[in-house]
Amino acid sequence: MISMEKIDKKRCRWCNMNNPVYIKYHDEEWCSPNFADQYLYEMLILESFQAGLSWECILNKRESFRKAYDNFDYNLVSTYDTKKIEQLLNNKEIIRNKLKIKASVDNSKIFKSIIKEYGSFYDYLKLFTGDEILYEVDKTTNEMSDLISKDLKKRGMKFVGSTIIYSYLQAIGIIYSHDKECHLYRNK
Repeated sequence: MISMEKIDKKRCRWCNMNNPVYIKYHDEEWCSPNFADQYLYEMLILESFQAGLSWECILNKRESFRKAYDNFDYNLVSTYDTKKIEQLLNNKEIIRNKLKIKASVDNSKIFKSIIKEYGSFYDYLKLFTGDEILYEVDKTTNEMSDLISKDLKKRGMKFVGSTIIYSYLQAIGIIYSHDKECHLYRNK
């Protein structure tokens, strides 16, 4: 049940006020910095599944994804074999796109290699962000998302276009994008 206080607050245009999962995500998670590798990995995988779909669709399936993907343990996911991929393809609770599922396993291996190279995925991202939070609204890409996307693609990742990476940077709190009308809006 959603409290009246939560309903009465103004939120970003995209937040479906009829979906408690979406409201909770908007109010407590979106644009809030969380740079732990496990979270960065979870959001990268979920964002890559969003390609061509709505974020609300992905968010509604998040718990099923967590279960199917061993709580987003990138060490485990990077070892998934054809049998496990087939299980994922037959799991009606998640997005069953063969290319995205295959990419999620391959991207996990690359994610691990980036951690090995830089110490953490956030340390890798800081090469592009300068360890700063960017405040901007009404954009879907920027120079930062273009550069990160290009580098991840060069490393072999799939489903990491600039728009997906921009959404990812918003999700993990590197880009702060709450609408000016939203109760969480701030510009620094």
